[in-house]
Amino acid sequence: MHYNKKKIALAALPFAVMLHSANIWADAYSDAAEKWVDSEFTVSTLSKQQQLDEMHWFTEAAKKFRGMEINVASETLTTHKYESQVLAKAFQEITGIKVNHDLIQEGDVVEKLQTQMQSGRNIYDAYVNDSDLIGTHFRYGKVVPISDMMQGDGKEFTSPTLDLADFIGLDFTTGPDGKLYQLPTQQFANLYWFRADWFARADLKEKFKSIYGYELGVPVNWSAYEDIAEFFTDKVKTIDGEPVYGHMDYGKKDPSLGWRFTDAWFSMAGAGDKGTPNGLPVDEWGIRIKDACSPVGSSVSRGGATNGPAAVYATTKYVEWLRKYAPPEAQGMTFSESGPVPAQGGVAQQIFWYTAFTADMTTKGLPVVNEDGTPKWRMAPSPVGPYWEEGMKKGYQDVGAWTFMNSTPEDRRLAAWLYAQFTTAKTVSLQKTLVGLTPIRESDINSPEMAAAAPKLGGLVEFYKGPARKEWSPTGINVPDYPKLAQLWWQYISQAASGEATPQEALNGLAAAQDKVMQRLERANVQPLCGPKLNEPRDEAYWLAQPGSPKPKLANEKPQGVTVSYDDLIRSWE
Repeated sequence: MHYNKKKIALAALPFAVMLHSANIWADAYSDAAEKWVDSEFTVSTLSKQQQLDEMHWFTEAAKKFRGMEINVASETLTTHKYESQVLAKAFQEITGIKVNHDLIQEGDVVEKLQTQMQSGRNIYDAYVNDSDLIGTHFRYGKVVPISDMMQGDGKEFTSPTLDLADFIGLDFTTGPDGKLYQLPTQQFANLYWFRADWFARADLKEKFKSIYGYELGVPVNWSAYEDIAEFFTDKVKTIDGEPVYGHMDYGKKDPSLGWRFTDAWFSMAGAGDKGTPNGLPVDEWGIRIKDACSPVGSSVSRGGATNGPAAVYATTKYVEWLRKYAPPEAQGMTFSESGPVPAQGGVAQQIFWYTAFTADMTTKGLPVVNEDGTPKWRMAPSPVGPYWEEGMKKGYQDVGAWTFMNSTPEDRRLAAWLYAQFTTAKTVSLQKTLVGLTPIRESDINSPEMAAAAPKLGGLVEFYKGPARKEWSPTGINVPDYPKLAQLWWQYISQAASGEATPQEALNGLAAAQDKVMQRLERANVQPLCGPKLNEPRDEAYWLAQPGSPKPKLANEKPQGVTVSYDDLIRSWE
């Protein structure tokens, strides 16, 4: 009898040990969550208890995947460095899933993604890639739409506090079929940047008005931008004994020269059609689609606008301003080389400036930062060209978003889906926004912490709070294969930048090359859903006479310059 009792007690031991160790582990995960909330995620739109509850959900949802190691990739941005170095570590301690978050160049992200799409071999379990690929993703069917995952195999692994309605960039990651293909994790706009301290100087204001007949202020149109560029480069010439320039840009033959244009340069000039987030039927790449679905061409002869008068105007101005008003070395620079130049203090304004540079522009001790840490510069909406009309998009917004491939094994994809949600969760998103300054949630933008940070961020918070941000959007659905088409741009634009071809010749070559790629896609029938169906070429005059884009050449491409005071502009947003 005594023996049997002992036997039963011994048999129960493994279960008791298991239960005890499970409790220790559960405690370890909740201890980790508390530690991270207390030490790192100290600012959040959630209360501390709500943060702990959200983290507890992640711990529980991850049980099935504990001990797994997954691989994800994103480009090298401050925001992604924070994810890779801080959030991946927090996620591992709170869930038991190890994440290798690789930071690679943007071109490499696209290349790896393309290889995985074509080969079906799993290279990464998730990618942060630009929503510029939305047209590619929904046509090829190689991506698992987020909305399908949330209703299907990812349902029990979808956070109850995800709150999609709070994300500001979902329009850009939704296909024409209404499905959400990617989850935004960072977002930044391409705006106008200027030296507010110089623009406020009474002597410079007086001099500008005496020459141009209107006030020195934030340019509303390209005519004013050009006048201001000329003013600082040719009329002011030096400030405090140092040479100054009225414009900054870059012109080296390099893939980054492509983004300089595909990131909505033609739409700023007014080349596309009305419509947001992108022009319909003709977008800012000059590609026309039919029935909101199939691309029919980018050459004017096929109804496109890539080589139309507005695009030629935009390219001509790019070349002219680079040569006349930017520092001489700018012509030989790439995007990354030119980026830090305005912070060095010799540039008055820049028409094409990414808010991703905000963090680097606000470092104390820079020539463009005051003693108290407030910037001497401001950002404002970009001016628009003479072809632009009300109802058109005004500029570009970059949305880096989590993307999942159907070639990824299900368990790895779902574990990566948990990590993606963790990097965008309300517990961590406000802190991440304050570090990288690439906001994705409405609640974070409207938080007291962002309002407190605003005076040192030169207009970033005001832009994102205001109505203007709706007019800035990424590349849209008209582009059927972003990787194949994007690489054509820098090769042709560089011909115009270097002077080996006129803007018209360069764009004729680009439009023809785009049509050729789309023709190949059509013949191969690799995009059964909304693939290209090219129009037969016809006389350009036919298309230029139709309403909308492509637009005929204006008799006057330099209307009167118009400026607005920065304070009035900010007031108009409130």
